[in-house]
Amino acid sequence: MKPPFPFSAIVGQTEMKQAMLLTAIDPSIGGVLVFGDRGTGKSTAVRALAALLPPINAVKACPVNSASLSDCPAWANVTDNATHTIPTPVIDLPLGASEDRVTGALDIEKALTKGEKAFQPGLLAAANRGYLYIDEVNLLEDHIVDLLLDVAQSGENVIEREGLSIRHAARFVLVGSGNPEEGELRPQLLDRFGLSVDVASPTDIDERVEVIKRRDAFENDNAAFMLRWQAEDAALRDQILKARKTLTKLKTPESSLRDVAELCIKLGSDGLRGELTLLKAARAYAALRDDTALTRAHIRDVAPMALRHRLRRDPLDEAGSGTRVVRMVEDVLG
Repeated sequence: MKPPFPFSAIVGQTEMKQAMLLTAIDPSIGGVLVFGDRGTGKSTAVRALAALLPPINAVKACPVNSASLSDCPAWANVTDNATHTIPTPVIDLPLGASEDRVTGALDIEKALTKGEKAFQPGLLAAANRGYLYIDEVNLLEDHIVDLLLDVAQSGENVIEREGLSIRHAARFVLVGSGNPEEGELRPQLLDRFGLSVDVASPTDIDERVEVIKRRDAFENDNAAFMLRWQAEDAALRDQILKARKTLTKLKTPESSLRDVAELCIKLGSDGLRGELTLLKAARAYAALRDDTALTRAHIRDVAPMALRHRLRRDPLDEAGSGTRVVRMVEDVLG
């Protein structure tokens, strides 16, 4: 199986790559929504992220990638505490997936052959401690959206049907991509994404030529191409690991908290999720830059991706939401 396109080899799309790196540093940021034209590298970036992320330690026999035997769900009947290192899970959720496929359901084979009521884990179990990727997320069926909202909120998947009463951890970073021309995203789901970025086809000729060159090399001289970018991906992986450590020691001054709160109030974002996400994203960004304290500059740089999808629509303002955020950031933070 051909390895995914290297993350560091993706041309341009700086904001999208940065958003994904921030969620790798702090998964509690809450995921990334990537909206834009077809063929702009959205799904390529997600699959590249899978190869870039540091591996995790998980109990070998655990179907939900638990870090220790005590975390394994009772229904899995895991008794061996042996662990192994696995790639950080990145699981695709297809648009046509049934609810049983997503949440898990009764294991029909065991029910028929052994007469046992056993649980067959679904995609949410596989995605625990990793990423759940939904392409064309704006076309997802409403009942699956509602299900994801519940799980994203609680961090736990609960199944109560067919005589089963099952629950297990389902903590994952939700990554969605889509084309805005094909439909809007429900506000309830939109708010669950920590960060939102817009991508567009490059207009610079040299940049487009470079995209063509790299894609051609990836497809026709794969071994040499992967070797060429191996060191850059390894350096990015080390940077993520270092940033995770830096994040635990990062200082957050009171003035930064006031900046975050004032900015969200001026923008009129609903609830407090905007403040919390902006703070987490700014801290992760500071850690990525190996800074020791959060500053106004960090907040300014990540504010558009943390807040653009949380603004109320203003029919009298024709500027896009990202432009409105930048305008308000300049007004509030200078």
